[in-house]
Amino acid sequence: MNLVALTIETIQLGQPLPFALRASSGALLAQKGYVIRTRAELEVLIARGVQLCIDTDESGDSHRHYLSQLQGMLLSDKPLGHIAEMKIAASNQDGRDDDESGMPDWHGLQLHATHLLRSPQSSDFGSRFWRLNETLVRASEQFPDATLLALVHISAQETQMYSATHSMLVACVCMIVARGTLRWPEAQVRRVGCAALGMNVAMTELQDQLALQTEPLDAAQIAAVESHALRSAELLLAQGIDDPLVLDAVRHHHHRAPGALASKTEAQQLARLLQRADIFAARLAPRAVRTPMPVTAAMQACYYDEEQQVDETGVAIVKALGVYPPGAFVRLASKEVGLVLKRGTTATTPRVAVLLNRDDMPTGEMIPRDTSVPAWKITGPVAQRDVRVNVSLERLLSMV
Repeated sequence: MNLVALTIETIQLGQPLPFALRASSGALLAQKGYVIRTRAELEVLIARGVQLCIDTDESGDSHRHYLSQLQGMLLSDKPLGHIAEMKIAASNQDGRDDDESGMPDWHGLQLHATHLLRSPQSSDFGSRFWRLNETLVRASEQFPDATLLALVHISAQETQMYSATHSMLVACVCMIVARGTLRWPEAQVRRVGCAALGMNVAMTELQDQLALQTEPLDAAQIAAVESHALRSAELLLAQGIDDPLVLDAVRHHHHRAPGALASKTEAQQLARLLQRADIFAARLAPRAVRTPMPVTAAMQACYYDEEQQVDETGVAIVKALGVYPPGAFVRLASKEVGLVLKRGTTATTPRVAVLLNRDDMPTGEMIPRDTSVPAWKITGPVAQRDVRVNVSLERLLSMV
């Protein structure tokens, strides 16, 4: 452990922490991504920890080359918000990726997206937004299974940075469906990704707050939620994101408009795919008042339309992602429990990594299973709350 001391002035209130905060003893005070909203909350941490520190060894190999450059900034008390921006700039912000394969650093990208979407009026928002969108376009095309696995896995554990994580997941789901199943032109694929990324930009911070809120929404919150689609389109337009199809899709992404895609305009098709993917992704994330829903329940919610009829767009999502998409927990005929790593040749035969044996005990090492083999056939979904094993995203991605 290599602890570097911070002062209270370096903590940026209202923004996700770019690093875990530790006491001088090394005890964890706040996880990376935790949002310290008030000075009083910060003083509680200080009372617990005496001296605030970060551990420059704990961010993993993908960041160590960068963190070695940060120590001087930290000691000179540069704001953590600036450090976070530099962190992303060194890996993701300019469109570069973090490993030799070109796979994004998903946790870093999550942090970057949160900072970006919480600041839609910043002077460089437009250029950074396009770079983030291009990163997601590339990831969803080159690594669709790994992208789904990463974002579903992160979404199921995330409340502090819910809004940006949700937008990234919806964007990638839409692009994978549009490209692989609906066979839309690449220009339309990029448009639907862009619209998904920006659809909630007018209420990013409010969405994060609501994910943690246990009491009913008040009148001001209800009004903000009801108006966010129009306000998001206005903010995007003000920042130079002026594609009329993208803006129209953002304005109408909550409209209930069942029916065949062929009967809709281009903008209406974009909006319909957004709406269905939004429903799917929202059910995968935890809230203060509920745990994540099983992936199959999320699939069912988007499969049927507002009139309880099979929805064409929902069918396209299920066809593209599979009944058990990457990130889903499943039980096998062998009684083992695993996590879906990669889509299979059919919607019900994905590749799985076993985490629990037939006695529901951790296996230690993950065991790959091909569920097209009858002995390892999937018998049903498993709720995340019933799988009490923590597996790092990096280990999962290494098996895709």
